[in-house]
Amino acid sequence: MNEDPRLRIGFIPLADAAALIVAVDKGFTTDEGLDVELKREVSWSNVRDKLNIGLFDAAHLLAPVAIASSLGLGHVRVPILAPFNLGLNGNAITVSPDLYAALAASVEGDLANPMNSAKAMARVVAERRARGRDPLAFGMTFPFSTHNYQLRFWMAAGGVNPDEDVRLVVLPPPYMVESLANKHVDAFCVGAPWNSVAVDLGVGRILHFVSEILARAAEKVLAVRERWAQDNPNLLLRLVRAHGRAAGFIEESDNHAEVAAILAAPNRIGVDAEVIMRTLAGRLKVSPDGAVRTSNRYLLVGRANAARPDPVQAAWLYAQMVRWKQTELSDTLLAQAVAVFRPDIYDQAVGVPGPMPAGEPADGVGAFAGPAFSPKDVAGYLRTWAIPGR
Repeated sequence: MNEDPRLRIGFIPLADAAALIVAVDKGFTTDEGLDVELKREVSWSNVRDKLNIGLFDAAHLLAPVAIASSLGLGHVRVPILAPFNLGLNGNAITVSPDLYAALAASVEGDLANPMNSAKAMARVVAERRARGRDPLAFGMTFPFSTHNYQLRFWMAAGGVNPDEDVRLVVLPPPYMVESLANKHVDAFCVGAPWNSVAVDLGVGRILHFVSEILARAAEKVLAVRERWAQDNPNLLLRLVRAHGRAAGFIEESDNHAEVAAILAAPNRIGVDAEVIMRTLAGRLKVSPDGAVRTSNRYLLVGRANAARPDPVQAAWLYAQMVRWKQTELSDTLLAQAVAVFRPDIYDQAVGVPGPMPAGEPADGVGAFAGPAFSPKDVAGYLRTWAIPGR
C-alpha cells in the first residue's frame, strides 16, 4: 500500500493543540518520515468540515464533535476515529466583573465551590427574571462541545435550566474575549489561553477551572476519518507515535519555556509566551487584581494516562448528548460513540501505559455532583438528574 506521507492537519489556536504543534515544530513527525503542514483555523465547524471532506488528513478536534460526526448529529455522517487524546481538562469558566459581583453577593459559602456558585447562579437568574431583565448570555464554542456540556452540567446542578433560564451562544475561541469586553456575553467557557487573556485585559474573572467540575474531561482529540485510517494504517501509527513523544516532551517542566515559545508564535496560538507558561504550570491569574489559583489538573497532556483515549469518556459525552436532547438513547448509538475512541491504536503506536496513578477518579470522570458514572447504565445515570423537562 502506497501511503502518502504528506499530511495537512487543521487546528484551532488553543493550548491543548500543544502536542500537535510540538510534534511538528520539534521535528518528531519528521523523524517518523511524515511531512506535515499545519493549517490554523478559527472555528470548529471549519475544522470539522475540512476534515470530513478530505481537505485535512487529520485534525485537532473537539472530542464530542468526533462523536457527533460519527453518529450523523448536526451534520452529515462521517465516521471519525480518535486514536490520541490531545488533552484532558484545560477549560475554565470566565465571568464579567458585574456577574462575579452579583454571584459574590448571592452566594452562601465559598464561591470557589462549584455547587455554591451554581446555586448562586440560580438566585441571580431568578432575581433578573423578577426584575424583567434579559437572560444572561454564556459563550461556548460549539453545540457539540465539552464547553457546552460543562456549562450545562455545572448550572443544572444548582437548579438552573440551561435551555430556559440563560442563553448559550456559539463563539469561536479567539472571539470570546472581545465578546465579553463588548458585553455581548456575560460569561464564557473556553480553553486556554483565552481565559487568561480576559483576566489580563481586566474584562473577566475566572470563576472555575473545569477540573473543579469534572476531574477528568476529554477535551480535544487527534481525529482522522475512519476510511483514511483504514487506507493509511502505518501513517496513522507513525503520527500517533510522534504525538506520544510530543506529549512526553511537554510534560517535562524543564521544557515548558521552549514549549511556550513554540506555541506563542503568530502562526500557532499567537499570544504572549508567559500566558502559555501559566497554563502549562496550572498556575493562573484568576482576577485582574493578581489573585492566583493553582491546580495540577488544569490541563493534562500526557501525565496520568491523559493521552490514551478512554472509552468511558466517550460514553459520558454521549450521555450528555442524550441528556440535552441532541440524540436519543440507544445501545446501538452508545456503542458507536464509544467506538470512536481507539485506545487499541494508541497502545500499538505508543505502548500500553502503566496503571492509573493514585488519586484519579474511580469512575474515570470525577464529577463534582451526582452519582458515579457507569457506561453500563447510561439510562440509570440520566434518571438521577431532575431538571423539569429533562
